[in-house]
Parts: sequence; C-alpha cells; structure tokens
Amino acid sequence: MKANGPTAPRPRRDTALRRVAREARPFLRARTGAVLRLAGWSLLEFAQTFLSGYGVARALDDGFLASRPATGLCWLAVAAVAVLPSVLAARGVFGRLADLVEPLRDGLVRRAVSRALGGALGRSGDVSTRSLSQVTHQSEIARDGWAGLVLTLRSFAFTAAGAVTGLLALAPALLLIVLPPLAVGAALFLATLPPMAARQRAYLAADEAYAAHAGELAASVRDIAAAGTAGRTVAESGALAEAQLAASRSLARWSAVRVLALAVCGRFPPLLLLLAAPWLLRNGLTAGALVGALTYLTQALAPAVQALMTMLGTAGGRLVVVLDRFTDAPPPPEDDPPQAVRDSAPPPADGTAHPAVPAPAPSARRAPAPVAELHEVTFAYGPRAQPVLDRLSLTIAPGEHLAVVGPSGSGKSTLAAVLAGVEPPTGGAVRWRGRPVRAADATSVRVLLPQHAYVFSGSLRDNLRYLSPDARDREIADAAEAIGLEPLLSRLGSLDADVVPDRLSQGERQLVALGRAYLAAPPLLILDEATSRLDPAAETRAELACAALPGALVVVAHRLSSARRAGRTLVMDGPRTRCGTPAQLLRSSALYRDLAGLWEPEDADARGGGLVPDAQDAAAVAGRLGTVGTGQDASIGSGDEERGVRSSPPPSPV
Repeated sequence: MKANGPTAPRPRRDTALRRVAREARPFLRARTGAVLRLAGWSLLEFAQTFLSGYGVARALDDGFLASRPATGLCWLAVAAVAVLPSVLAARGVFGRLADLVEPLRDGLVRRAVSRALGGALGRSGDVSTRSLSQVTHQSEIARDGWAGLVLTLRSFAFTAAGAVTGLLALAPALLLIVLPPLAVGAALFLATLPPMAARQRAYLAADEAYAAHAGELAASVRDIAAAGTAGRTVAESGALAEAQLAASRSLARWSAVRVLALAVCGRFPPLLLLLAAPWLLRNGLTAGALVGALTYLTQALAPAVQALMTMLGTAGGRLVVVLDRFTDAPPPPEDDPPQAVRDSAPPPADGTAHPAVPAPAPSARRAPAPVAELHEVTFAYGPRAQPVLDRLSLTIAPGEHLAVVGPSGSGKSTLAAVLAGVEPPTGGAVRWRGRPVRAADATSVRVLLPQHAYVFSGSLRDNLRYLSPDARDREIADAAEAIGLEPLLSRLGSLDADVVPDRLSQGERQLVALGRAYLAAPPLLILDEATSRLDPAAETRAELACAALPGALVVVAHRLSSARRAGRTLVMDGPRTRCGTPAQLLRSSALYRDLAGLWEPEDADARGGGLVPDAQDAAAVAGRLGTVGTGQDASIGSGDEERGVRSSPPPSPV
C-alpha cells in the first residue's frame, strides 16, 4: 500500500569527498586573501599562455605569409618575452603557497594529537598507533598532496583559460574540434576516481595495520622469544604484508586505467584538429590560426590536462582519503552496557547454573561493564578435535576474585588462554570491558602469568618494572613487601643487583613474576598455576596481595585453599561446569566435594535426596572449608547439561 503525500527525498550518501569538502569550505573561506593573491600572480601565466599561441598565429598570418618578416619576428618576440613574467609569477606563487599549505599541516597535526590525548583519557591510556601514523606520515602526505594540488589546479585553470581565450580569438570553430575529446577524456577519468579512492583507503588501512603490528612487535620481542611464538608472529606479519601488497597492486591496476583517459585528453585533440584541417581551411581558417591552435594544444592545454589528471589520480585521491581519516571524528568510548543481573531464584537441585537474564538495576546509576566476558565460547585444538570449551559463558566483574579448579586436562589453562586473548575461540565471543578482544588492548587490560615464570637476565629492578617502566622505587618496595620478595631482595643485596635466572629457584622466579604483575595492577590478572612452586603460606600471601588490587583476579588453582579464598569458584568437570560459592558447590558438584575431601555414598542419587543430606550438613561442611565471600550467583551456563567444558588433550602452553 502506497503512502499518500509526497515521497521524502532520499538522503545523499555521505562520501569521503563530501566530508572533506565540508571541512575545506571554512578553511578556504578563512584564507580568501591568500587565494586571491595566488590568483593575482597566476594572471601572468594566463597572459603567457594566451600570447604563446596568438603570437605564433599573428607571426604567420600578418608576418611571414604576408611577406612581412619584420612583423613576424616582432610577434614571435612578443610570444617569447611573455615567458619572462611567468618566471616572476612562479616566485610569487610559491611565496603565497605557504599561506595555504602550512596552516593545513599544522591543523592536521593538532587534530591528530587531540585525538590521541582524548583517546588516552577515554580509554585508560590506550593511545592508538593510528594517531602516531597521522602525525608522522599522513600529515606529510596531506601537506605535499595539498601543495601539489593547489599548484596543479592553479596552473590548469589559468592555462586552460588562456588557451580557450586564444582559440576563441583565432576562430570559435576550433572549440568544436577541441572540446569534445577533452570532455570525453575528463568524464572517463572522473569515473575512475571513486574506485581509486576506495583502493587508496584500503592501502592506507593496510599500512596502518602493519605499522600497529610492527609497534607491538617492537614492544614484545622478549615475550615472543619466551613464549616460543616466533613462527606465529612471522605468519601474522606475512599476512599483513601480503594484505598491504594486494592493496598496493589493486591501486596500481586502477591507476593504469588513467592511461586511456590521458590519451583521449592529450592525444586526440591535436589528432582531430589535423584530420579536420582541410575542412577548416576550406571554411576560412587561416594557416596561422591552425598552427596557433596546434601550439595551444601541444604546448599548453595538453600538458596542463595531463598534469591535472596525474595529480588528481595519484596525489589527489590519496589526499582525499588521508584528509577523510582526519575529518573522521575519533570514536568516543562506548557506553557501559546495562548491568546483567542473574536470576534471583536458587540454583536447581542438579546444580546447573541459571542463564543470565536482564533485570532492573538496584539504583539509577549503572554498574561498570564487566572486565571480561565469555559468551557461548567454544574452543578446540583442531577442526575434528573434541572441544575443550563447549558453549561456555562467563562474566567477570571488576574487582572480583574467581578461582578455577578441576582435574588435569579439564581445560583450565585453555580457559585462561582464551580469557587472556592468547588463543582465539573457535566459536562464540570474548569481550574485554564490553568490547571485542583486540591485540592492541592486551597490555592495557590483562596480565597472564603462566606456571613457568619468565625472568630475564638483568637487574631485579628491570625485571619488576618490565610491565611498568615508570614505577618508582617506593612502589617497587611496596610490591616486594606485599608479594613476599624481601628474602630474595635481601639475598641479592639491592634492586640493582643482577639476576641470573638459572640461579633462582622456581619459586623465586614465580615471586618475581608476581611482583611484576602486582606493580602493573592490570584490570584483569590471570594466574595460571602461577603460585604452584610456592609453599602454602607464601602462596596465601601472594594471592591475597593480588586480590587486594582494584582489578579482577582469576586464579587457576592447584590447591583447594585458593578456591576457599575466592568469592566464586568455577569447577571444570568434563562435560559439565559449576560455579558458585562453596556452599552451593557442595550441594551441586560431586567433584568439588571430592576435592574437599568429602565422601559421597554411591547410592546418594538413587535415594533421590540432595547431594548433602540437609542444610545443617551443608553448613557444617562450609564451616570446614572456611569463610568465603558471597560472590554472585552462578553466571556459568553451558546450554544444556550435556554441553559445557569437555575433557580434552593437554592444553597448549600459555
């Protein structure tokens, strides 16, 4: 059914050229004086172009062909002398050019710096390498491209005006021969500009991606060597280089299309003029006018058109794309999503977690976004391998303390790697602070400590400040005291003492790595059995120190005491997962009861009762485990009970 009334006009597509034009208009209006002075100097070039062809025509018609060689020589002298003012004009043009070019570059640099500072404040110090590329590389491209475009446009405008005026003065019929091929070539050339702009944008994006990757590599050489991921890093670098090469080749192919347009504009007009010469001469065109027209075409108009098309096709397209990347406002930090609260109903008797459902927030103020989320995450070590993680969902709030327990091979280290962004999931989504995981955000969001701690040769201060280069000695001392590094510090003598990794015990290496992570205080700290070489007392001290940090703490535990200290515990047990407080897990997880040293009669389920006889027994068991934080209701869901975290081959090293 058609609606009555006039149809609303379709909005115009907001292209890169329109966005740049919106920014260019106020820029040029503010510099009208510089534009007029530039045009004033360019009038000398108009006169030189006009006299070059007109003087040749008059020298032939009024001089040499009329048997007056003196007159012919005078006209040739006029055409030659007209070149001298153009030299003076070039000096004046370049002087006025700076008034248009330098303010553009300064404004672009200021905009890029403002983008970087605003991004750093809005995203907790995560300054994008895009701003670095804009300040150091793209602003120079814009300045050079803008200078070349201004010079070329100015030269074309006044040269074409001088040539057209000269053709009109010689014989208006000449325009009927000259203008059609120029119009066809210009139309063909303009048709290639949009695809070339798209290829130019793709090339710059590939260049930025490679620059960002190179910057990350420069800061992660030691980590790459320690983790043994050189092959993977080389593969990623090769893929980015191939993408940049493909974008460059695509741009070159479209640049080749310009050859046809240049041929139509530059070669066809003189050719058509020569073909039409007999007809023109029969209809009153003089020989001098024909030679003058050829002079205009070959010496002025064709070179100007070719220079303009070359500039627009290369530097012009690149200039529009680069300026569009500056005019594109930086994306503001995403609003925190509404808090997802769990179903307040008690967990079912079988222990399966309730799915998270939206519910009204307790107050008008929104809670901060979760520091990390897994949504229906699946992970397998091969296309036909059995999934290690199977549709696993997990939410970790800021400041939360979560322990992960389970038998060997149940996927605990794999979960830590996926949560840290080291291993990409084969299905589902991983988010940090409400956003998809990006490699560029890793160092500002999380720290992952594996079981085998990485300590390098150097001073103890350098090892501890590896993730926090600006840490002061007072902060380092506080971290050493909190983690329990005083015995090692006393043995070495000072923070400047050299550390020889082979002379440190495995426990001392883990303490150094823990001190490094404590000093960094990331929003998400993941300990993948990072305290396995410490005695229980040292482990308790280190974990409590890390839990006191403002960020979230995830501990892949090898001792149940770690689970007792956590607000929530995730039990990974083959095809099922359970998450909750100790009292909830004692009722819902047979594995957790086994880990707690409790015995469950084999016919417990057959009697139809709960896994723990009554609430008093559950409370007694909870008392034996010690006091734990209430945490949240379980936020782990696996779809149906048969799908969750499945047993797997040994996880890959993190």
